[in-house]
Amino acid sequence: MIIELKGVWFAYPGSRRYALRGVHMRVEGGRVVMIEGPNGAGKTTLLKVLALLYRPVKGAVLVNGDDYWSLDPRTQLSLRRRVVYVHERPILLRGSVLENVALGLKLRGVPGAISGALETLRAMGLEYLAERKWRELSAGEAQLVSIARAVAVQPELLLLDEPMAHLDEDRRELLVEILRELKSRGVGIVVASHWPQDELLRIGIDRVVRVVGGEVRAL
Repeated sequence: MIIELKGVWFAYPGSRRYALRGVHMRVEGGRVVMIEGPNGAGKTTLLKVLALLYRPVKGAVLVNGDDYWSLDPRTQLSLRRRVVYVHERPILLRGSVLENVALGLKLRGVPGAISGALETLRAMGLEYLAERKWRELSAGEAQLVSIARAVAVQPELLLLDEPMAHLDEDRRELLVEILRELKSRGVGIVVASHWPQDELLRIGIDRVVRVVGGEVRAL
């Protein structure tokens, strides 16, 4: 999967200020892009445009060469399901970790959602959390469970907003290994962070861009 932004401008409803300004960017399977920039620079907005959640006010979003926002709704939904965005603050529902991880599979109508979720937790070394309730998790555990839910649906493009924010050193190492494995399987990964982190560099970053005032600059 290839997503390209061509001269994208974005403003939130009611705002006179552009959150993104003339952005050109390309992300694709099997490659890792790191987005740097200070808080409020536009990193999260950029991720949500790449996740096909926000429609630009100007410019084009191309998915495999097609103008995404000109496609019919059914095709849009099919493409959007191949891209997963993980919020900086973990969003988990009531119930067990296993139920939370299975949720994305259930919503996609995948048979054996529970067994698929358990397989993902095992592969990520998180099986011990399966029966825990969401409110019993530490911030770092909740972050990893949120990422596990994204990984379970086997996305072609994974977008992570500040994924290291709540993780201790051991869990950062675990996340790096998970992302390296996903890259080796051809998953495209975009990671946004407001400061450079050595752990992220070990994933095998192919490109670094910096967002300043809604503008994207290649580094």
